[in-house]
Amino acid sequence: MTPLRGAGWRPVPVRDVIVKVHQRCNLACTYCYVYQHEDQSWHDRPAVMPAEIWQATVDKLRQHVRQHRMPALRVILHGGEPLLLGARLGELASDLRTALDAECDLQIGVQTNGVLLGAKMMAHLRAHRVKVGVSVDGTKADHDAQRVTHAGRGTFDRVATALDLLRQEENRANYGGLLCTVSATTDPVATYRTLRAFDPPLINFLLPHANWEHPPPRPDDRATPYGDWLVEAFECWYADPEPPRIQFFEDVIVLLLGGKGTSEQIGLSPAALVVVETDGAIEQVDALKSAYPGAAATGLDIRRDSLDAVLDDPGVIARQIGLAALGDECSSCPIRRVCGGGHYVHRYRAGAGFRNPSVYCADLTRIIDHIRGRITADIAHLTRKVPA
Repeated sequence: MTPLRGAGWRPVPVRDVIVKVHQRCNLACTYCYVYQHEDQSWHDRPAVMPAEIWQATVDKLRQHVRQHRMPALRVILHGGEPLLLGARLGELASDLRTALDAECDLQIGVQTNGVLLGAKMMAHLRAHRVKVGVSVDGTKADHDAQRVTHAGRGTFDRVATALDLLRQEENRANYGGLLCTVSATTDPVATYRTLRAFDPPLINFLLPHANWEHPPPRPDDRATPYGDWLVEAFECWYADPEPPRIQFFEDVIVLLLGGKGTSEQIGLSPAALVVVETDGAIEQVDALKSAYPGAAATGLDIRRDSLDAVLDDPGVIARQIGLAALGDECSSCPIRRVCGGGHYVHRYRAGAGFRNPSVYCADLTRIIDHIRGRITADIAHLTRKVPA
């Protein structure tokens, strides 16, 4: 038992599980934290998750749900590129449904680069009620500069074809949304409009995984290039009469109004996500691979360990205890309950671990202050209109 448990603290059970069903990828994206960053452990892992590890994963998920009487569980079939599995992906989803549909509200998703999403694959995913999230990095030129094949060719046109398929009426319920990695060199308005044109139910903007040892690209001498980008994108979204949901902006607004966030990017809600690798390793959030080799490791294995065991890992605890995990600078910051120190991954500094502000601290302050000013002014305007 950890000292925190002895003092009465209890962890939040695992609610989100990323299962690495395929370790390889058909693209060579320039910023990929799995293949281009510090931790290269993918080299030593099976390309495809073996049947025994898959079955152990399903069994441990069912055990965890039953033990905690969980009403809901989300499983994301991930990679690499999960669609490299072809029709077997549907079989894996079927195994999950058979084991867990009677136990909880099971949500199954895949996060894909979209290149391999054709009509046949879509039929498999639709049959098993699998939500499909697709990565798109804005305009054709911007996307094709970053998300390329191993031969260096852009992929925007193929991804656009896949998104047209997802937008069809029979597939609409399977359309999970779009993930866009922010680049401070791109036009945020053009990016928003490009993504908006794909009619997504949800957009999530992701800051590039970086830290104090490996800072994000800074295109010029501005202090807050990523914050400035987000401000422009926010204004475009905020003025849209029929906007899609954008998780990051919604979270900031909810947190400013005293609510709770829904992602690890911002806020202090306890993280309840783990990763199961193709070799059975149970790991922390995958983006930690951008910090240093082994940063995501817990030493646990899905074949012998329960998911409860990971809840005593120091890294998992740090992502669940909120304010107590923040360093002195963040603990005294006036926007600490909104920012939450930023993404845990982005706080890393060699010799000081993760008890630091985010490497995007100034950028997060910029966008949070802007959104606060915007909604404060709008609330004041509405208040003035209310009769006395």
